[in-house]
Amino acid sequence: MFKYLQKIGKSLMFPVAVLPAAGLMLGIGYWLDPAGWGGNSAIAAFLVSSGGAILDNMGWIFAIGVAFGITKDNHGASALSALVGYFILTKLLSPNTVAQLKQIPIEQVPAAFGKIQNAFTGILMGVVAGEIYNKFHKVELNRAFAFFSGRRLVPIITSVASMILSFILMIVWPVVFNGLVVFGKSFVSLGPIGAGLYGFFNRLLIPLGLHHALNAVFWFNTAGINDLGNFWAGTGTKGVTGMYMAGYFPIMMFGLLGAALAFIHTAKPENRDRVSGIMIAGMITAFMTGVTEPIEFAFMFVAPGLYLVHAGLTALSLFISAQMQWIAGFNFSGGAIDWILSSKTPLANKPYMLLVQGVVFFILYYVIFRFLITKFNLKTPGREEASEDVKETSSESSFADTAKIICRYVGGANNISFVDNCATRLRFEIKNDELVDDKKLKEVSLGIVRPSKNTLQLIIGPKVEFVCDEIKNLIK
Repeated sequence: MFKYLQKIGKSLMFPVAVLPAAGLMLGIGYWLDPAGWGGNSAIAAFLVSSGGAILDNMGWIFAIGVAFGITKDNHGASALSALVGYFILTKLLSPNTVAQLKQIPIEQVPAAFGKIQNAFTGILMGVVAGEIYNKFHKVELNRAFAFFSGRRLVPIITSVASMILSFILMIVWPVVFNGLVVFGKSFVSLGPIGAGLYGFFNRLLIPLGLHHALNAVFWFNTAGINDLGNFWAGTGTKGVTGMYMAGYFPIMMFGLLGAALAFIHTAKPENRDRVSGIMIAGMITAFMTGVTEPIEFAFMFVAPGLYLVHAGLTALSLFISAQMQWIAGFNFSGGAIDWILSSKTPLANKPYMLLVQGVVFFILYYVIFRFLITKFNLKTPGREEASEDVKETSSESSFADTAKIICRYVGGANNISFVDNCATRLRFEIKNDELVDDKKLKEVSLGIVRPSKNTLQLIIGPKVEFVCDEIKNLIK
């Protein structure tokens, strides 16, 4: 089950990658006209409307992106099928259609059907279309229907599946929707404490790759919260909307940099240069983009207690920013780029205070991490035994060379059943676990995760996609 949820989590990176485009256009638009929201400037209106077009159609984007990402060969036929299925699903479950099918006045239609066009149904339709593609894209029909064989068959089957799914959701969706609303409101009713709890569980789910599912409840219009969408659209409450995002900025831009500095200073002298190279690269990435996995995976498995402290500090950061109503938002992650773009949006509130908070968290992380590492002799990067030292792949190595080395240590290209990537990880399905050399793989990656006997994840960093493409070429 976890393996499949991780697969969905990986596919979510495709639609999520669209969000920075919306952030760029909305951010610049609001910078040009922070008061009129585009009403006082034609250029600002042009940019704000362009960015809004993305946020207003997140259901479509998630359906297409998830279907494309979940298929084994990332073929566009799955994306087209998902879009067709999404159109059918949302039309059949629209309030007017539900009223006709149930022969009831539209006023009696459950409110859930008024929210059917959302990221949740987009993800659901993307998964259905993607799995239909994986199963039927090579099916051959008899000569009379040969034109509809293979990939052309996928949209047809998806259309039928979406009609069946619509009747199921006609019963199930109001229950699911109301459950999500109750879940979301239980956190919302807790105010800043709820924001802190969300941040805590978000960090704990990262090792499993399931944090995207939790994010969907709070950031998008799955349970009526839509923190991200409302923030960028300027349709929420100033000082409140954005509280499920704001607290990440002090952690991503500052806190984990303090942790990385603690790793450098506590590393063995002979390993300090190597650890510095790894950590400085991770620090720059985290500060600018908010991508923190290269740092987090460096210690989450070798020092799980330290990672629990990290989750607790993240919770504290979200609580403080929500309590003090220091608000900024992001479209990708909590890095400097998003902070700059969001600081002039209508609902941004004292965003500069997040930088002050960040400096405090930098000090907290450094002091706490350094104390715990030395006190309990934790085997963080650079403190392992010589035979276990984690070495980074040379920055001078080409992606093709890195791919060849990784293939060699996973038992050769013939030992790979499937390979794909998410934002920072290579994900393998391997045939023979005994051929995998974990020790060597640690030397050419930032970390290794073994969810099961025949699955393997390597932490590579933001350039993982290029390495993955080269590995796929080797397999071919």
